[in-house]
Amino acid sequence: MKTAEINIRDPFVLVYEGNYYMYGTRGETCWGAADGFDVYISADMENWQKQECFHNDGSFWADQNYWAPEVYQYKGAFYMFASFKKDGVNRGTNVLRAESPVGPFVPWSSGNVTPNGWECLDGTLYVSPHGKPYMVFCHEWTQVGDGEICRIPLKDDLSGADGEAKLLFHASEAQPWIKTVHHKRSGIDGYVTDGPFCYRASDGTLFLLWSSFSAGGYALACAKSSSGDITGDFTQKETPVFEKDGGHGMLFRTLDGQLMLTLHSPNEKLLERPKFIQIEESALY
Repeated sequence: MKTAEINIRDPFVLVYEGNYYMYGTRGETCWGAADGFDVYISADMENWQKQECFHNDGSFWADQNYWAPEVYQYKGAFYMFASFKKDGVNRGTNVLRAESPVGPFVPWSSGNVTPNGWECLDGTLYVSPHGKPYMVFCHEWTQVGDGEICRIPLKDDLSGADGEAKLLFHASEAQPWIKTVHHKRSGIDGYVTDGPFCYRASDGTLFLLWSSFSAGGYALACAKSSSGDITGDFTQKETPVFEKDGGHGMLFRTLDGQLMLTLHSPNEKLLERPKFIQIEESALY
């Protein structure tokens, strides 16, 4: 498959042993019933081989909205952070585990790691300079109105939470560019938070990418930690990093060391494609 043929949202790239492993939300099942995730494997970021890396054989709890899989190599194994939903159960992020980046991934956490009673999504792994793992995630704007980015400490084996969730910032702090969105089902207007991703720059600065909506549509925002850690205060970049109808992005370095941004664009059902953009760290400040 060519990159232009891949219909996924929320692309996430793991670079491992000379290959790129790309994960994402299946475009065709994003908004309804779903049963798995795929991995796309490439040596050149243009030609890809696809295979399923997680499949619900009927024993897994969720049956819809399989969203935003991210895979990390951590302490000798591969861990997937992904969000799931079922009627009557709050959406939340679970952790799955595999011995290989191609899976098969199996449930590792006991259900949602995100707080009970919260509608949550898009958990991402952050490991502090002292080696403490955290999950950074979104508290859904459909529940709280002004979407939140939060952190929660994790057990060392990533199998569950190791403390309480704390607020990092609200979506509305990204003034003046952020715009409200209308939710048809609930009838509310609010500020969206999507897709957090932590990136430490070469000078030690900690950035947090996340997505919302601007006058130009779906957009990629950036916040900077004042302390250099996930516990510090965050200030918002005054303009989006990307505001041309694309978002839910992350950063990785190519095999030759180039910093690369990937996100999905356009943000339109069945038209979403992974987009790769060379970027310099200076674009985050």
